[in-house]
Amino acid sequence: MRPADVRFYFDADILGAARLLGRIRSDITYPGDPGAIIHKRERPACPILGPKVDDDVWIPVVTAEGWIIITRDAQIREHRAEIAAVRSAGARMVVLSGTDAVGTWDQLEVLMRQWRRIERLCVEDGPLIRLATLTTLTELSI
Repeated sequence: MRPADVRFYFDADILGAARLLGRIRSDITYPGDPGAIIHKRERPACPILGPKVDDDVWIPVVTAEGWIIITRDAQIREHRAEIAAVRSAGARMVVLSGTDAVGTWDQLEVLMRQWRRIERLCVEDGPLIRLATLTTLTELSI
């Protein structure tokens, strides 16, 4: 069994999508993920033990692992503390924004439409925030 190369951390805001994708992809994790064996790759348990961990605690941990954060927040521009945590940690974050990503199905649709672009962020340095909708993946100036 080979270890999984985890590259993406799905925030507590999108646990439904995270749990579904975590069943078929070895490269994602989420708060409370017990780990799994997917396609002969072993994904370890997530170091973020549950969904009630504050942003200023989990963002540096996830960033230190080298993972891209995927979250949902229609009001990210107004959440200065979260933006500051991303900037301070040097994190890379993709935010499912707008009304395109309210429910789990809608979140999955946005992710599938933007997945190739999201994967390209793996080679970019942080800090960065990208806003994902059904039709765009745009930079948020931080």
